[in-house]
Amino acid sequence: MTEKVILIEKIDPAVFFNHSNNYLAILKKLFPTLKLTARGNEIKISGPEKEICFFEKKFDLLQNLINKRNYLSIDEVSEILLSDIENDKIDTENEVKQIENSNNVLVFGPNGKVVKARTPNQIKMVEEVDNNDIVFAIGPAGTGKTYTAVALAVRALKNKNIKRIFLARPAVEAGESLGFLPGDLKEKIDPYLRPLYDSLQDMLPEDKYIKYIENRTIEIAPMAFMRGRTLDNCFVILDEAQNATNTQLKMFLTRMGPNAKVIITGDLTQIDLPPKIESGLKNAIKILHNIKGISVVYLDVQDVVRHPLVKKIINAYSKRQDEN
Repeated sequence: MTEKVILIEKIDPAVFFNHSNNYLAILKKLFPTLKLTARGNEIKISGPEKEICFFEKKFDLLQNLINKRNYLSIDEVSEILLSDIENDKIDTENEVKQIENSNNVLVFGPNGKVVKARTPNQIKMVEEVDNNDIVFAIGPAGTGKTYTAVALAVRALKNKNIKRIFLARPAVEAGESLGFLPGDLKEKIDPYLRPLYDSLQDMLPEDKYIKYIENRTIEIAPMAFMRGRTLDNCFVILDEAQNATNTQLKMFLTRMGPNAKVIITGDLTQIDLPPKIESGLKNAIKILHNIKGISVVYLDVQDVVRHPLVKKIINAYSKRQDEN
């Protein structure tokens, strides 16, 4: 009989012992030959040495995954702990990567929400971002351009590939007047940036989201606020780029510093610029598409992941435009 104490040190013990999903109770059921006693951030184990060794390695994997996902279901815990892996050859980091990379999963949001690339062009977008430092993602509303881009940024932050995320949008009125909106400058601009806030809150626990915003690990700002900055060790997203002018988009692209990834998303069918002003996005694609390290991904109506009616709406407007 062997005794050992292991520490819960990669996650909050309160998360581990949560009454609604008590992982310790699952562990006791799955390892009946071991006696498990918990106190604070310690678990005391007694039983056969070989079984303890196996438990310890699996427990480390469990902590890593809970830390990354924020949640694991009972079925997932059972699968992880009982998978057939040689006791002396377990590689927890590799297992984490294998589990995360399955089914095109990008990140795991609060309460086990799975965020993944769901369509062929979204998967292509992920692949192009992995292989290029600047990617243009062009397509109609609802194709997951922004959501996929934000998920890739959060993944890079969680994996410590970058240190910061910067999200920007041009503050261009879509048939409305910014000047007549109530409130101060922040209150006027925030509605334009709300889709970016919403995407982040889908993928990060509330406490981490608030912390990252407060310490500026994540910045969300109008495009004009980027002038004069250099963004290094950063994942940068420009959303709704069809509403950026040539000058603005050139300014944005030249903010890129060392170890930076940039995604520019836009819908060329919804340009809100005045009629005589050319979209910088349309021009940039023509100028830059042949440069190595820059890629353009086109999404279409088949990539729409919103309500099924959205596809029909997009097709109806496209048909009407073609008729005219």
